[in-house]
Amino acid sequence: MALSTLWLVFVLWTSLYSDSQGSTLSQAELQELEQIRTWVVSRSFPCSVTCGLGLRTQELCPIGGTRNISTSSCKLRTISCLDSWQCGLKTQTVTAGRRLVLDCLEEVIEAMGRFSFVVSWRFACGIITTDDSLFTRYEALSLDKVVLDPLREEDSGTYRCDVLDTGKRRVKRMYKGVKVLSHKDLNLDFAKGLIHWENPESWFANLTSSGNVYSSSTIRNIVIISVPLSFAMAVVIFLFLCCYSRRARRAAYLCQDNI
Repeated sequence: MALSTLWLVFVLWTSLYSDSQGSTLSQAELQELEQIRTWVVSRSFPCSVTCGLGLRTQELCPIGGTRNISTSSCKLRTISCLDSWQCGLKTQTVTAGRRLVLDCLEEVIEAMGRFSFVVSWRFACGIITTDDSLFTRYEALSLDKVVLDPLREEDSGTYRCDVLDTGKRRVKRMYKGVKVLSHKDLNLDFAKGLIHWENPESWFANLTSSGNVYSSSTIRNIVIISVPLSFAMAVVIFLFLCCYSRRARRAAYLCQDNI
């Protein structure tokens, strides 16, 4: 209805300002033109996302034949928008055992409905890549999301999401790289690490509380090794001193014979 009204307005104004016809509208046509009411877009806001299918808010205001816009009766509407269907690669690092949700449609599905799109997932196991030849089909239990709960180390890799609208047109392709770390390999508790950094004496709290720096087995091994080693060093020093004293005496006898 709005398109037909706009077309009628365009035809009437074209006939009014056409140089080829050179005729003006009649009084009845002018009165009919003034009675036409329609809506025009007075303001349009940017798309909610920079890639993939997003939402755009527009302000619509009524307009009559005199082209006067009444701002008091304007209204807002939300429409879909698409600047680029390629979203590139995003990576994230998560520890094993947690719950991870990879959302493909995000806010668009709430506005347009779950069954307005066809979503397919593919997975490249163990690598972070955008090479499409390395992906295999991945069966997601949910239409628009991949839920990994609990997250395992073998879930690491790259997840690719493709979204088609009802007209079979691609509106989004997204790559999400997931790196899964084991609790045994790395502790990501930043708050705990920060406390240790600000209080270095806490590093040795376990040692000062027990009172023994080394265990009993370590002390026993040190004693077993150090006693023979000390005895051997003492024997070597004694033999060196004996040899030195003999040489000193022999040198003294030779000096006396020469005199």
